[in-house]
Amino acid sequence: MIQLYNSLTRTKEDFVPIGDEVKMYVCGVTVYDDSHLGHALSSIIFDVLARYLEYRDYRVKKVQNFTDVDDKIINRAKSDGVPWEEITERYINSFYESIDGLNVRRATVEPRVTEDMPEIIGLIERLIDCGSAYELNGSVYYRVRSNPDYGKLSGQNIDQMLEATRGELESGKENPADFALWKAVKPDEPMWESPWGPGRPGWHIECSAMAFKHLGEQIDIHGGGLDLIFPHHENEIAQSESASGRVPFARVWMHNGMLRISNGQEMSKSLGNAFNVKTALKEFSPDAIRLWILQSHYRSNPLLDKKLMGDAERSMRRIRSAAEITAEDVIESEKSLNADSYKRRFIEAMDDDLNTPQALAAIFDLCRKMNRSRTDGIDVSDAAELVRELTGVLGFTLEAPPKKAEGLTDTAVEALVQQRKAARAEKRWADADAVRDQLDAAGISISDTGGETAWSRS
Repeated sequence: MIQLYNSLTRTKEDFVPIGDEVKMYVCGVTVYDDSHLGHALSSIIFDVLARYLEYRDYRVKKVQNFTDVDDKIINRAKSDGVPWEEITERYINSFYESIDGLNVRRATVEPRVTEDMPEIIGLIERLIDCGSAYELNGSVYYRVRSNPDYGKLSGQNIDQMLEATRGELESGKENPADFALWKAVKPDEPMWESPWGPGRPGWHIECSAMAFKHLGEQIDIHGGGLDLIFPHHENEIAQSESASGRVPFARVWMHNGMLRISNGQEMSKSLGNAFNVKTALKEFSPDAIRLWILQSHYRSNPLLDKKLMGDAERSMRRIRSAAEITAEDVIESEKSLNADSYKRRFIEAMDDDLNTPQALAAIFDLCRKMNRSRTDGIDVSDAAELVRELTGVLGFTLEAPPKKAEGLTDTAVEALVQQRKAARAEKRWADADAVRDQLDAAGISISDTGGETAWSRS
């Protein structure tokens, strides 16, 4: 049974979908700049979740939106001196380039705010009709005091939340915590006609309207970064459940952690310390970036460190070497490696709130076992097939990164290969692995067949 940590209940719960298709909504990006590795973290985590659910025979419908009208987009357009539509198209294309480069599968549906405006306006009308929202000078606000459950996700009370209401303190609001569902038009800003006059939607209403349209009023999983719990997801819950008559909006709320940089700060565009995905992909392979992210649990706050990414690049060579083995590469043997226990470990880890560090440990242990078994003349081709299967669940491409400049001469490589061969013959596995690490660091891939070792520059 798959268990997932629910941010709403603060416990791990058995995952039981509502119907025969898992309905998953993941908050997407606001398209005003290139994607950074914080976006990559969230994209990869929920990509792996969807892949694993499908591996466990669930059908998944994943919706991930684009916020393509927002203050940041408008400001960027003014700064660049171009129409705001040009900014959104530029950075939607940039986002696709980044996630495609990371082997993140595109969502089933990828709605844009500007394409779902009738649904957004219709949801706001429902909220006014049920008394949960009110119009003020051409804007519409959600009436926070109308919802006794407001704050249940973040665990705060309304007074504590006032600091985080984005300064929406327009004169006449019933409560400073009331948040905008519709914003009256301002000069030189994009606008749409509505029953309350021209304007554009507030940030929070978008996701509720798009989830309702593409998934229904109750979904199985709602995902996003930890930074979205308040105010965004808190407000999503309030407005969605007010409109549906208190039907729980999402059964499970999942939040990934935030990347940290060396001084302990969280990484974000607003802090000016973000590492661009496209820049990272010029230095590291997609698999190395994935491995670096998945070596930490999704709810932790991993450290953004190029050394750790470099270590992941070298570690991927071990996995790739094991996965490349086929039946033609092994000697005839009556014995074959039984890898069932490693598959069980992988599934048990992933069932336990998507514990990718433990799932990866099972894969690495299997690769080591394969390496040693080949020395003893055991057929490991079935185990190699399992490595390909399990790494596919985690979204690895197993493609070799571009070759780097040579760091060791052929003579030096041969000497290290012989040193490792001697260590293996004497069952000094730690020494053999240390030599392999040294070869990996120099971009040397090795393959053991029987008592022989072949090497190549990767």
